[in-house]
Amino acid sequence: MITVEILDEQTFKVTVTEKSTTVHTVSVEPSYYRKLTGGRVPVVELVEKSFEFLLKRESNTQILSRFDLPVIGHYFPEYEENIKKKTDL
Repeated sequence: MITVEILDEQTFKVTVTEKSTTVHTVSVEPSYYRKLTGGRVPVVELVEKSFEFLLKRESNTQILSRFDLPVIGHYFPEYEENIKKKTDL
């Protein structure tokens, strides 16, 4: 289960409950949010979909505890294209 809590307009606390519960702090710049979603979905949904993407590739205990959303693309080059499709309504 993924729970996203807004800390401020660019920072989110994400709790992932699986075998182990982990907590992550994620930052999303408004320009990056617009690049990925065109503003079509709430930023909270972008963060949640991003964690769904990560959890298909690694366990929640392997996900960094603090990161900026673009970091995902450094580890998984297909991230941006994949997430654009998931947020294209």
